[in-house]
Amino acid sequence: MLDYIVVGFGLSGLSFVEHLDNKEHSFVVFEDYSQKSSRVAGGLYNPVVLKRFTPAWQSLEQLNNALPFYKNVENKLQEQLVFELPIVRRFNSVEEQNTWFEACDKPILKELLSTQLIKNTNTALHIPYYYGEVKNTGRIAIEKMLSSYIHYLDKKKRMVYEAFEYDNVTVKDDYVEYKDLKARNILFAEGFGVKENPFFSYLPLVGNKGEYIIIKSDELKLKEAVKSSIFIIPLGDNLYKVGATYNNQDKSPEITNSALQELQKKLESFLNVNYEIIDQVAGIRPTVKDRRPLVGTHPDYQNVHILNGLGSRGILIGPSVAKKLYNHILNKIPLDIEIDIKRFEKLR
Repeated sequence: MLDYIVVGFGLSGLSFVEHLDNKEHSFVVFEDYSQKSSRVAGGLYNPVVLKRFTPAWQSLEQLNNALPFYKNVENKLQEQLVFELPIVRRFNSVEEQNTWFEACDKPILKELLSTQLIKNTNTALHIPYYYGEVKNTGRIAIEKMLSSYIHYLDKKKRMVYEAFEYDNVTVKDDYVEYKDLKARNILFAEGFGVKENPFFSYLPLVGNKGEYIIIKSDELKLKEAVKSSIFIIPLGDNLYKVGATYNNQDKSPEITNSALQELQKKLESFLNVNYEIIDQVAGIRPTVKDRRPLVGTHPDYQNVHILNGLGSRGILIGPSVAKKLYNHILNKIPLDIEIDIKRFEKLR
């Protein structure tokens, strides 16, 4: 009998599986590549909400968990996955610069925001005011990390590449059956795909479509991620990821021309040089109405669990909440009420 069946292998699945692998649990992972939000995400770890100059939820705790976590994954896979990368916020007015300084005086933000304003020297960008820099930032090569980890698991014969059929799950008192498999626990980490999951479809996952374009520009020569109305994220080799859009109405997986036009318009409002569009990607972010992840155990089945709803900050949130769920399952440590799915019990 296996210890775990894990359904889905985006950031949620990887974050949990890393604990299982390190503790030498037996498990298999089902992945059909139907959900793409983790693979197309920007990959930035950034502890500050740059629209309002406020700390992200539990940002310091998450940062302190996330960086060692990804470094360990990097060492395990023998691939460079963690890149230190400055993030600078483009100010649109003197008033915004003043608001930045006010934010710098707040206790938590003192550790996260630099008080030294940066003057733009890159003629490829139209920056009439200054930049503000966020501390402790960088980029995780998400798509490379997920692909490399799947290859690692594949060599251990722990991957099953097929769509998961919920109708074939039978829950017993102390184990779960799925086709010819038996496991003590099953974890669902299928992102927006949870809407089709009969165990957890009652949870208020709304979904938010995000699209990016990948551009090439030999003249841009950015060494930092720039946040304006959109992000420009350097990927190396004169390639940049630009985005993202936020659309909570369209739940289709396809790229759209409207998103392309939106991103180009925002980009060209402050980009002075030529560029070539190399690619466009889209994914449905698993977002929740109260902006907190969905973590916990099914109210009726003690061996059926969920890790979902990481939203647009999954890079930071994933390692922390996965660790809490692992300790909850293994050691019965209660989950924080703000992440526990018990908060939505009335929706069943």
